[in-house]
Amino acid sequence: MKRLATFLILSLLVFNVQAQRIHAYLVGGATISQIEGDELKGFKKWGGTGGVGAMVNLTDNGKWLMSVETNFAQRGVYNKTNDPFWMKMTLNYIDIPVSFFFHDTRGGMTFGAGFLYGRLIQQPHGIIKYNPDYFIPDTSDMSWLKNDFAVLLDFRFRVWKGLQLNLRWQYSLINIKEWSFTEISGQKVDNWTNKCHNSSISARIIWEFGSGDDDGVIGRKSKKKRR
Repeated sequence: MKRLATFLILSLLVFNVQAQRIHAYLVGGATISQIEGDELKGFKKWGGTGGVGAMVNLTDNGKWLMSVETNFAQRGVYNKTNDPFWMKMTLNYIDIPVSFFFHDTRGGMTFGAGFLYGRLIQQPHGIIKYNPDYFIPDTSDMSWLKNDFAVLLDFRFRVWKGLQLNLRWQYSLINIKEWSFTEISGQKVDNWTNKCHNSSISARIIWEFGSGDDDGVIGRKSKKKRR
């Protein structure tokens, strides 16, 4: 009992200290994405994203930070032309990104990079149309890898108190599918297989709780020394 009481007291003390260094936030916005290797170039697939996160102040001067999030994010493919085929597909993920940041305490800008684990919670649903006399994507197995590991770059700009604008780019480290294609040109038939990777850009709005003009994690300003 004494050990348990001591552990609880120490835990409360640590939580009390960390509570001053950790701020929760809500995030929401839009994504635009493509899948490298699907033979359809361009960021044309729009989707939504939203979730919660926590920003940890790693240093007393507020310059080095770490964030952990849990987000819902939509990625996928969209091509409204027949070159080389027509496709609309949505991939729904739960993402858990861990990022490290440098914060410009005077300018209010934050630059970061990190890693992300994404879990596919819904296998793709959509439409594929193609001309079998010209270009044939293999549709015999349209399942995709459920796990997605990605790198990310993150930029945040503080607008007012806890309100921030955010841009994030991420790219899969491993292939989420190997997709085969066939192209027919006269008497010539070519067959090949591509390794596919998610690539997406997010534009988001962040609201950090408890962040004011002179306190908080992102909201912290540098304090000038008085003469």
